[in-house]
Amino acid sequence: MDSIILSSAYLGPVEYYSKLYHYKKILIEAKENYIKQTYRNRCFIGAANDIQSLSIPVESSGGMKRGIKDIRVSDHANWRHQHWYAIKSTYNSTPFFEFYEDDFAPFFEKKYDFLFDLNEELRILICELLGMETEVGYTEEFILPEKISEISSAEKNLIEVNGHEFLDFRYDIHPKKNYKLLDPEYKDVDYYQLFSQKWGFRPNLSIIDLLFNMGPESILVLRDSRK
Repeated sequence: MDSIILSSAYLGPVEYYSKLYHYKKILIEAKENYIKQTYRNRCFIGAANDIQSLSIPVESSGGMKRGIKDIRVSDHANWRHQHWYAIKSTYNSTPFFEFYEDDFAPFFEKKYDFLFDLNEELRILICELLGMETEVGYTEEFILPEKISEISSAEKNLIEVNGHEFLDFRYDIHPKKNYKLLDPEYKDVDYYQLFSQKWGFRPNLSIIDLLFNMGPESILVLRDSRK
């Protein structure tokens, strides 16, 4: 199986980018209804005192379901300044932050109307910085999953899109689910982290944790992250 379907993700975790590295054909889900409290609008960084969650506020839908591409970014609480301040405070002393700083800073200066667009532009940038050439497309209709996994499965759910089968990870790569159970092919690979003497290795943080700490060698960590 060389094809996979993923959700949109804001500075997704290392596991997410491991999929982008190892699979030849990727579909990003563009037709689902937005799901709160997922990687679609949040990421986790390895701050000095704790793992810190950064969440993009979105405009209220009044309880109505809305498609992921229709989700508008809110300017509530000046989140762009807060996120960039948190990222700089956490990673300013890492070996490669200065090298990549100018690539990321514009994303926290520009006002984006839609969450999906922001996520995708960041993903494209990160793939370029990692040197990953992955074929990525977008779903044209929503296909219900056979089931949403909660426990380990020897075979992942498959969905058929235009006559082609895709492994379905849209709902398994999730901050509140145990990725070690739901993703048996993925393995954590330890790499240098700035605060590891205090906390030990903290796995599966946002891809920027890997990138700022390891730079060009990040791709080797992704390469080795599949069992």
